[in-house]
Amino acid sequence: MTRTDYVDAAVLAHIHQLYGRQSHLIDEGSAREWAETFTADGEFCSPSYPAPVAGTDDLVAFAERFHVGAQAAGEVHRHVVTDLAAYRVDDDALRVRAYLQIVATVRGGESRLVRFTTIDDHVVRTGGEWRIARRVVSRDDS
Repeated sequence: MTRTDYVDAAVLAHIHQLYGRQSHLIDEGSAREWAETFTADGEFCSPSYPAPVAGTDDLVAFAERFHVGAQAAGEVHRHVVTDLAAYRVDDDALRVRAYLQIVATVRGGESRLVRFTTIDDHVVRTGGEWRIARRVVSRDDS
């Protein structure tokens, strides 16, 4: 990437807010709101799951399963996004890369690192809002 690909501070602030909000939403069980951080045809691709998830309804169901799974295990899960780097593709599209850790804490117990991953996202501005059009997750253990 070159300096001309850099994203200005105002856009970067919006992107940081998007990623922070997204982490809180999935961890709190706000599945619909989490899914709406993606475009209507948004896609989530991860080797942790058997197939890509695409479209709002499937993203909602995915987020619901994630939260229910944590509850069934008696755990609180936290998505921790760090080292976010955003690059301009054009005026309404960005490539965003970041590290994503998922930490699980047993209620009344210890925390453990579930996964350490890299996310590589195609983010677009639609209706004046930045949304994720496609997320590709790479696991560090694969």
